Amino acid sequence: MSTTHYLSQEGYDNLKAEIALLKGTGRQDIAAAIAEAREKGDLSENAEYDAAKDAQGLLEMKIHELDKVMANARVLDASQLDNSHVTVMSNVTIKNVKNGAQLTYKLVAETEADLKNKKISVSSPMGRGLLGKAVGELAEVQTPGGTIQFEIIEITI
Repeated sequence: MSTTHYLSQEGYDNLKAEIALLKGTGRQDIAAAIAEAREKGDLSENAEYDAAKDAQGLLEMKIHELDKVMANARVLDASQLDNSHVTVMSNVTIKNVKNGAQLTYKLVAETEADLKNKKISVSSPMGRGLLGKAVGELAEVQTPGGTIQFEIIEITI
């Protein structure tokens, strides 16, 4: 069963570019490495050849996974989203109930997650805890250290 992957236009464009790069330059680089290793003689004892073939398998697996994401991708239009509840592409300001610390995150698809840029995946524990909540509600997030409660302060798109 396939899962729908909701992406921003930027995320969709980045995914498309990454697939094109892997299928083009990535495959060419691997083919060159295999050809170079083949020239070194006996393939049964050629570690470079084995490593290049393994790299080829990993590359093809990554291409296959990204193709599956692309096949099930739906591009979301931010202007059509409701900001009364936390959804994909929402900017959410939350406050830790215990220590009062405030943070703002953007909820995005797994392929767009980037913690350095405050983008968290909707399938992460934090994302799952925040989805569907409205301003003023409490979200409980399970962490290895226990449950943390966050109050939803603001939701914007």
